[in-house]
Amino acid sequence: MSESTPTLTKLIQLPSDQDASGRTLGEEEIKLLSEAIRSGTLTSTKGSFVKALENQFAEMIGVKYAYACSSGSGAIHTAISAIDPEPGDEIITTSITDMGALTPILYQGAIPVFADVDPRTWNVTAESIESCLSDRTKAIIVTHLFGNPCNMTEIVQLAESRGIPIIEDCAQSFLAEHNGKKVGAIGSIGCFSLQQGKHITTGEGGIVTTNDDAFARRMFLFVNKAWGYGDPQPDHYFLALNGRMCELQGAVAVAQLDKLEGIVQNRQDAASKLTGKLQGLNGISTPQIDARNTHVYWKYCLSVDSSKIADGAVGLAKNLKTKGIFSAPRYIQKPAFMCEIFQKQRTFGNSRFPFTLASPEAVDYNAAKFAGTYAGLEAVLVLPWNERYTDEHIDYIADAIHEAVKQLSY
Repeated sequence: MSESTPTLTKLIQLPSDQDASGRTLGEEEIKLLSEAIRSGTLTSTKGSFVKALENQFAEMIGVKYAYACSSGSGAIHTAISAIDPEPGDEIITTSITDMGALTPILYQGAIPVFADVDPRTWNVTAESIESCLSDRTKAIIVTHLFGNPCNMTEIVQLAESRGIPIIEDCAQSFLAEHNGKKVGAIGSIGCFSLQQGKHITTGEGGIVTTNDDAFARRMFLFVNKAWGYGDPQPDHYFLALNGRMCELQGAVAVAQLDKLEGIVQNRQDAASKLTGKLQGLNGISTPQIDARNTHVYWKYCLSVDSSKIADGAVGLAKNLKTKGIFSAPRYIQKPAFMCEIFQKQRTFGNSRFPFTLASPEAVDYNAAKFAGTYAGLEAVLVLPWNERYTDEHIDYIADAIHEAVKQLSY
């Protein structure tokens, strides 16, 4: 340990994406929200704001179709419904993700099969996906974690060779690109979230995207209780829920969408500055980004070497907390498959469905299969991040990390 313990001369309160200090919500949203309220039409089946959002978002991402829905989880559910798995079909996904991206698989009667991740990007790879493939694989979900895209060229080649559709979970990766193409337009279906802490927000909300006519039809129907709005003789064609976004959310989203490019640029500029200030720091690795990818920094993540930093990411987080920087070691405390829903197969009553249809290999959560997952979670430290950071905030974070490393280095 270092004997000298320098301290920052002044504590700074960082902007937070949980309130106005770290969000771009303002007069533009209020104006459109007021228009929606004054119109008296708050349902998207009759209004104009949600339709405008869908059209503008499709154009921005570069796809034929975009449909708004009630949440990011709803977007994943809508995508899986479009794939239309048979009970017991397998959908490959990532071991590091939010539960909202997993439970829709079970609700559609399919089995989540977890792929390991690269411990430095925390993303699935073509190699980890390939090891999970079986004759029951119905789809692959790739999650572009923290705003850093998966290496999609190799994943798409693998999926296409097997005729398997790809669902992109883009909840954390608005406007991220791989090989010059935006995520959400690379796989078969893209899913986005407008939850409070995402790049743009309506509190809750989601969007699904596709270029596939058949998938688009299924997704449109699924968010509308499978009612064929606009059909000559509409009916409820299959089992589906009401997953619509309302006009109030649509109005806010349209205003937010106009700000998205600036939001992403601000996050990237701040990240570039912090990366420069942390280069060569003992035991600290900055984000690893493939040359084909553009990172949009939903969060800025460090990889912390516990052989050089006392108590690793946990120790560094505790030190930073004393300086008002509330980071998240491990991101999620355990791999998703270690949660009770998977370990105890708690689903519908005592039925355990659809786990009763799973092959032993699909529900084999032996730690030896997930070396990258455990190593990645052990090392990751997720720094708070948003578009309101200034040079002063970046300097403060960088200085705090330098001080902490000096105190904690072996």
